Amino acid sequence: MFKKPLGNLKTSAPLRNSDRRKLKQHIIQTFSLDPDVSEELVPDGLLSVKFKTHTDEPGVAYLGPGGDPLWFTLGIGSEDMIPTVYTLWKKPDLLPFLSTPSAVIPVLVGGADLMIPGVVQHPPSLQAGQLVSITEYIHHSTLIGSPLAVGHMAVDSDVLSEAAAKGKAVFVLHAWNDHLFDMGHKCNPPDPWEMSPSVANDQQAIEDKDDTENNGLKEPLVDALGSHLEQTQLDDPAPTIELTKDDVSSILHDALLQAIKTTLSSSQTSALPMPASTFYSTYILPSRPAQSPSQPPVSTPIDIKHSSHKSLAYFFKSAEKQGLLKLKEIKSELMVFSLATSHANVVAHRPYLSLKDVALRNEKRGQREEEERTRVKELEVTELWKPHLQSLKFFADAGFDTSARYTYTEIKTVLDKYVTDRQLVNAHDQSYINVGADELLQTTICKSDNPANMEFFKREQLIERLSDKMQSWYKICAEGRDPVLKKGQIKPISVVVKVRQGRKATTLITGFEPFFLEAVALAEELKTRCASSTSVSPAPGKSSGMEVLVQGKKTKEVTEFLASRGVPKRWVHTEGKK
Repeated sequence: MFKKPLGNLKTSAPLRNSDRRKLKQHIIQTFSLDPDVSEELVPDGLLSVKFKTHTDEPGVAYLGPGGDPLWFTLGIGSEDMIPTVYTLWKKPDLLPFLSTPSAVIPVLVGGADLMIPGVVQHPPSLQAGQLVSITEYIHHSTLIGSPLAVGHMAVDSDVLSEAAAKGKAVFVLHAWNDHLFDMGHKCNPPDPWEMSPSVANDQQAIEDKDDTENNGLKEPLVDALGSHLEQTQLDDPAPTIELTKDDVSSILHDALLQAIKTTLSSSQTSALPMPASTFYSTYILPSRPAQSPSQPPVSTPIDIKHSSHKSLAYFFKSAEKQGLLKLKEIKSELMVFSLATSHANVVAHRPYLSLKDVALRNEKRGQREEEERTRVKELEVTELWKPHLQSLKFFADAGFDTSARYTYTEIKTVLDKYVTDRQLVNAHDQSYINVGADELLQTTICKSDNPANMEFFKREQLIERLSDKMQSWYKICAEGRDPVLKKGQIKPISVVVKVRQGRKATTLITGFEPFFLEAVALAEELKTRCASSTSVSPAPGKSSGMEVLVQGKKTKEVTEFLASRGVPKRWVHTEGKK
C-alpha cells in the first residue's frame, strides 16, 4: 500500500482536544484497551495529515509529538483505525499475529502480500477481513519477533491449517521501512518479546513437527519459505489458451475497425496514401486488444502469419471487399488510399482498451514517476521558542528543560501538564483556565500593568501569551544541506507589486535569504523566467537583507519559481496581484 511515496501530502495540523478524546475513546472500544495504555498510543499533541497512496486512495495519518505515524485510515470518511508498526512496537499484543520466516520479511517490505505457505504460526480463530500483525518467526525460542507489518486476513484461519492450501493469507497494508514508516524517525525494530504460555506450546508443536519431517537433514521451514516465494512471484498463473486461425483473423479485423474509428477518423487525409505494410505496423498492430487481467493469456501470436489470410495482401483485399478501405497498386507496392470512416461496421464498433492505450498509459505513468523523482522536496520550516526572562521560572516549575527550544505543540504540552498538575481547569467551563488561582502563571502570561484583573483565559490564548514571553527561533531543513538553526522570528518572503510613474509596475522580492536563496542568483534566474530586466539593491530599513526588483507584474512567475526551489506556499506573502 505504501511501497511508493505518498502523494498530495498536506501540512500536518494539531488535533483538537475534543477530537483527540473521541479518537482515544474509539480506539479503546475497538481494541479493548485500558485507558492508561491508550494514553501512550494516543498521546497528547497528536497531529493529523491527509495523504493519497500511489493508487490515489485517500487516507489520514495521525502523528505523535515526535513525528512518528501511530495510526492511519484508508478511504474517504473511514473510521477504521489501523495501527502502524511504531504503535505495535509499543504494544506488540495489540493485534493477533502471524509469524513468517525471516527471508519472507524483505518480500513483504517490498510490497507483496503474505502467502499461505509462508505462515508458520497463527491463532486458531482468525476470520477473513480481521486486522492482524506479521512477525518474524524465531526458531527454537519462546520469543516472538517485533511486528513488522500489518494487514487484513484474506482467509479464515481454518484454511491456513489445510495441507495443500495456496493463495494469499494476509493483504498487507503497511510494513516496516515502507514510505509511511519513513515519515517517522526510521529506527530499527525493538528486541523480541516473550510469548504467552499457550502460544509457546503451539510453537513447540511446530518445532517438533518440523524436526520430525526434516530428520535433522535440512533447515526447518525451507519448503514453506520456497513455496511462499514461488507463489509471490507466480501467484497461481492461469493456463494459456490456444487461438484458431479464424480467431486471429477476427482480432485483426477488430483492430482495423479500432484504428479507423479511434486513430484515423480525424487524420486520414494527411496520413494517406500509405503503403499497406506501413499502415499495418503503424495502426493495426497497436490497435490489437490488450490482455485483460481477468482473462487467461493466449499462446498464439496475433499477427497475419497465424490468421486465415496468410498474407498481408489478402487481408487488405478482404477489407476492401467489405468496403472498409480502398487500395491501389503503385509500382508493385500495395497502397491504402482511403478509409470508410462512416461504414456501418466502423460506426457499430465499440472501442476497447488496446495495446496502444496501455503503452500511452505506461508512458504517462513513467513521466509522472520521473516528475516525482525530480520534484524538489519542500523545505521544512519549523518555528521554535526558547524560555526567556518571565517564562524561565514557569518552565522550571513545570519540570521542563529551560535551555531547550520548543515547538508550538510542545508548548501546549508543557502548559497542559502545568494546568493539570495544579488543577487550574475551570470547573464550569473546561475550555477556560483559572489563571488567577496561580500566581506564577498569572505573572508569567499577564502584562505587568494590573495583572490581578486577568482571572480567566482560554487555553489557546494562554499558549499564545506564553509563546510571546519566550525567545523566537526557527529551524530550516533542506535536502542535501545541513539544518539551519537561528534566533529570531522568521517571516515569509515578500513579493509585492508596486506601480510607479502612472502605469509602470515592478515586482519587489525581499526576505528570501533564510530560505537558501541568494540575491544575485535569484535575479539571474528570474530574469530568464520572467523575460524581464532585474536588479539587486539593499532593502530599505535596518535589515541587512537585499531586495530583487523585476520589471512588470510578475507575481505568478515569482511564486512558481520559489515553489520550484522548495519554498512552502505558506512562507510566501504576495501583495498587489491585480
